[in-house]
Amino acid sequence: MSSVRPFTAFVRRLAPLALVVAALASGVLFAQYQKAPPDFGGSYSFPTPTHPEPKQTWIHALDVVMLVAAMSVGAWLVLKRRTRNGVLALSVFSIAYFGFFRQGCICPIGAIQNVTASLVDPRYTISLGVIAFFFLPLVFALLFGRVFCGGVCALGAVQDLVLVRPVTVPEKLDRVLRWGPYLYLAVAVLFAGWGLHFTLGGWQINMGRRFLICEWDPFISLFRISGAFHMLVIGGVFIVGGMFVGRPYCRWLCPYGGLLALASRVAWKNVSITPDRETDCGLCAGACPFGAIEQLRAHRGRCVSCTRCYESCPFEIERRGGPSAEVQFARLVKQ
Repeated sequence: MSSVRPFTAFVRRLAPLALVVAALASGVLFAQYQKAPPDFGGSYSFPTPTHPEPKQTWIHALDVVMLVAAMSVGAWLVLKRRTRNGVLALSVFSIAYFGFFRQGCICPIGAIQNVTASLVDPRYTISLGVIAFFFLPLVFALLFGRVFCGGVCALGAVQDLVLVRPVTVPEKLDRVLRWGPYLYLAVAVLFAGWGLHFTLGGWQINMGRRFLICEWDPFISLFRISGAFHMLVIGGVFIVGGMFVGRPYCRWLCPYGGLLALASRVAWKNVSITPDRETDCGLCAGACPFGAIEQLRAHRGRCVSCTRCYESCPFEIERRGGPSAEVQFARLVKQ
């Protein structure tokens, strides 16, 4: 009975969001990949991609299988094994496969634009693979929290691995910057679907449809080992900044991260620091570089499932065969 009630409560929380997702999915579910992109009009011409979507169906299928497998392993590592080392190993794999091998092409973040264009313009259709890339991480977020962010997203993994000396961002500044993903999402959807056309002081502003997320992806040049100089500089700034600020792109810019944060708020299962007992030591909050732990509980939307809190928790260390929690607390008191 105790296992049924939490699931029932989860279904009740999920129902309104599920209706929205179903309405969005219905417009693109049966679309097919359009090999000749439509004329976007205006001053914008659709770019010829350096690394176009593969034509072989089996590669699409492999990509989807790899994405599902990686997120499944991630959910197991975060929620069951509760291991930071496992998430790190998954991050290295994701950078190698989704990043360098597939050169950033398996990208739910960029898929936002494809889905938007297919909904707005009936001439623009996309493959089932791109639809899967867009919806599958959202489904996993509804079930298990942001496990895609934890160790599967190559962009997030790169930032996570370079973080060596995190600093605390002032709460007021962080609260303002957290609106960034939603503002970026709105701008990206606007340009992918319609472009920007208005009159200002007698001047005609006419900007055609563009895929801004792909154009300004700060890490795609790293994965493809090529790119415009200004994008290499922007990527370098994010990597250097990421050495001291936890995942700056993920926290304050990533539009897909904003969607995952909303889905994660109603997740069936999510990160819990000490599910069977609570302590007021505050070690977990100090170990989180993202400010995602409030009142000694993981904030469902902001937690990216990095599992750093597990590494600092005396009860988790004891569970893995380390010194007892009492011994660890005694050592901390002496220090």
